[in-house]
Amino acid sequence: MNNKEKGDLGEKLAREYLIKNKFDILDFNYKAETGEIDIVSKYNDEIIFVEVKSRNSINYGYPSEAINSTKKSRIINTAKYYILEKNIINTSIRFDVIEVYLKKNKINHIENAFCGGDYA
Repeated sequence: MNNKEKGDLGEKLAREYLIKNKFDILDFNYKAETGEIDIVSKYNDEIIFVEVKSRNSINYGYPSEAINSTKKSRIINTAKYYILEKNIINTSIRFDVIEVYLKKNKINHIENAFCGGDYA
């Protein structure tokens, strides 16, 4: 399985996990000129932007460690596009990370994984 296939599988498993836990999936693989957001979901009255990172093992570190400041900035800027495009106002948002461990069939959901400045 190549990296693209691993990523696609991880995102599918993350969506299934969110649905099972009563999250509504609003969008996935949302693209803007600033980047991509893997999953946009809603739980209660909060919009959650989710970055999914999949790994077979932790030999090269935990999946969430691959989200550096540049990646966070891209996600935040893309979330701004989403908020403007969808005309979202007066709604709480947050940025989560879902780590998918493919060989162990395990998911680690990190809520409020990072802040989005004025938008979180």
